Formats: sequence, structure tokens, C-alpha cells
Amino acid sequence: MNFEIARAQLIASIAREIQDKRVLEVMSRVPRHVFIPPEQQAFAYEDRPLPIGYDQTISQPYIVALMTQSLELTGTDRVLELGTGSGYQTAILARLAGHVVSTERIPALAEKARKVLEILGYQNIEVHEAEETLGWKPGAPYDAIIATAGAPQVPDDLIAQLAPGGRIIIPVGSRYSQELVKLTRTRDGIKKEYLGACRFVSLIGRGAWETSVEG
Repeated sequence: MNFEIARAQLIASIAREIQDKRVLEVMSRVPRHVFIPPEQQAFAYEDRPLPIGYDQTISQPYIVALMTQSLELTGTDRVLELGTGSGYQTAILARLAGHVVSTERIPALAEKARKVLEILGYQNIEVHEAEETLGWKPGAPYDAIIATAGAPQVPDDLIAQLAPGGRIIIPVGSRYSQELVKLTRTRDGIKKEYLGACRFVSLIGRGAWETSVEG
């Protein structure tokens, strides 16, 4: 399989709805196939989520592009990511931001992502095992926060870690379906926007879901 051709075709498809050329250019250079298990690599450049083990998935490329575009990264931002997973979204963020702090509650996934990101040469990423409190307070405040798992509401702990002018992108809803929500911290308070329907695994931690058991 020619991964470069398949990746170019995927990006061309996504470009019909994603306007940020920087996001598209970065996604055209990040090899999604190296972030997923070998048995899934033939499907790496289909526009759909794929299993990566431990009941987790690598997100649909269009959703990755939409969430990244919505963060409005400038190249110098300090970014917090909740849910490292495979490390693919982390890699996209790192090419558009100054520094990325990413947390992952499954140690094996965190370690695997660290290794892949190191092999690819990223030096502006730190991956931590997630704690009960969501986010990573030692690195706060953040210019942008992205959650790659769904919560019943936007956790207060994340809003508290957001810098003035900062943006949060997070799926909010039930265990089974959510809507992407964008929060921006303005001088007048918190501005909320809705970006469309989505479906993510559950965000586990205080202020989100208390357990990974679905239902």
C-alpha cells in the first residue's frame, strides 16, 4: 500500500470542509499509520476512527482537523491535551504550537505514544499519566485545551487552567453521543460555541465520568 498517496487523497477529501491550510499541511506530513497497530494500518487513511487497544480509538481524521482548526493555534501556544491515546493528535498539535502537555490514563498507551513521538523527533511534547484531577496543573495556564474524550459537562478544573483568551475544545454529552463545544475565555467571561455532533470514548476523572464502565 502506498501510504503517501492514500494520505494525500484523505487530505484532499478533508479540505472540502476544513479551511485552515496550516492544519491541512501538517496533517499531510504526519504519518497516521505509524500511530496505529499493524493490523489496522491498511485502513490508516480512511476517514474513520480505528481501534488502538484498551477499548480506545484513534479519532476520525476529519474530527482531528476540525478540533485542531477550532483551537486557533498561532505557533507559540502552550497546549494541554487530555487523552494522548495513540499520540496522533498530539503530533498534529505539536507542529502548530509552542509546547504540548498531554495526559493519558492508560500507562501502556502513554508509553507507546512517547516512543512513537520520540522516534518521529518531537521535542516540544511531554506526556504524563493522568491523575484524578483533570488536566495538568503544574503546566497551567494553557492557551488552548483539547479533550479527546467526552464529558457530561465542561469540567471546572479545565476552565481554571485556561489562560485569558484561551480556548477549550471538548465533546460534551452522554456516554454514547456528544457535541463538540468550544469555550473561549474573554474579558467578559466565557463564550460558548457548538461545532457539531460527535462520538468519543468517556473522559474519566473528577468533573467528568467517575468510571470507565459504560452505561
